[in-house]
Amino acid sequence: MPVEMSPERFEELVADALDEIPEEFASQLLNLVFLVEDEPSVDQLKESEGEDLLGLYEGVALTDGDFFGYAEPNRIWIFRGPTLRMCENEDEVAEEVMITVFHEVAHHFGIEEDLLWETGWA
Repeated sequence: MPVEMSPERFEELVADALDEIPEEFASQLLNLVFLVEDEPSVDQLKESEGEDLLGLYEGVALTDGDFFGYAEPNRIWIFRGPTLRMCENEDEVAEEVMITVFHEVAHHFGIEEDLLWETGWA
């Protein structure tokens, strides 16, 4: 049974996770916006290749040479519905939000999916 949680409380958990990013990394979150949505779009689901999509990074990583020429802000999406459906209580939601935020921020720094899985941040 999914956890019941208001959108406002979920956004607080995302903000709490962002507060935990060490300053040396937080200061480099340039040209980046964080968005919380209830569900991923159809196009975003296609990108996930059928996996449960808790978060998504869209943009150009800092390690990409074209980053500074990229006019659009990079986006990190955090999805409330899938997160609440996979968790059993608020503590699990908070932990999953933390993992998801760190996972998507890692993509902003150019860290690939395989390494995130190997290190437990997937």
